[in-house]
Amino acid sequence: MTSGMDLNFIIAFVFGLLLLYLLVRVLYLPLRIGLKLLGNAVVGGLLLAVFNAVGSFFGLTIGLNVVTAFVTGSLGIPGIILLLVLQRLTA
Repeated sequence: MTSGMDLNFIIAFVFGLLLLYLLVRVLYLPLRIGLKLLGNAVVGGLLLAVFNAVGSFFGLTIGLNVVTAFVTGSLGIPGIILLLVLQRLTA
């Protein structure tokens, strides 16, 4: 009778580990993508801050907000150029 309980315990333990593995696999990708987007936004914000510091001498500045940080973080230098073009088109 004890061997049956041991077998049930082992099956439940393996099943629990499988569920835990599947849960980690399902949640890992969105977390990784979210952290990458957040990191790109931080880099974009820093790049915009540097651009605004240097560009203020030439009269070129871009507002620093979440959208511009994401565009700059995603696209880099072409993102800054895109934001400048869009700024000039709307002005």
